[in-house]
Amino acid sequence: MQINIFFERENKSKKIELNQNSSVKDLLGKLKINPVTVIAARDNELITENEKLRDNDNIKIIPVVSGG
Repeated sequence: MQINIFFERENKSKKIELNQNSSVKDLLGKLKINPVTVIAARDNELITENEKLRDNDNIKIIPVVSGG
């Protein structure tokens, strides 16, 4: 299946192929992104790393900002 990804930090889009029944965790692993450093959103709704992805999903990868 094909997933459309938008990286908020870089303001770039990318398409990636994943196996059927892949999760957000699988996507982040393929992209070599540490899951604790980002939040994923589908259609402007936050989703967990266990959420299953669907063909042609539009996923936004949002960096987590921390500090004090």
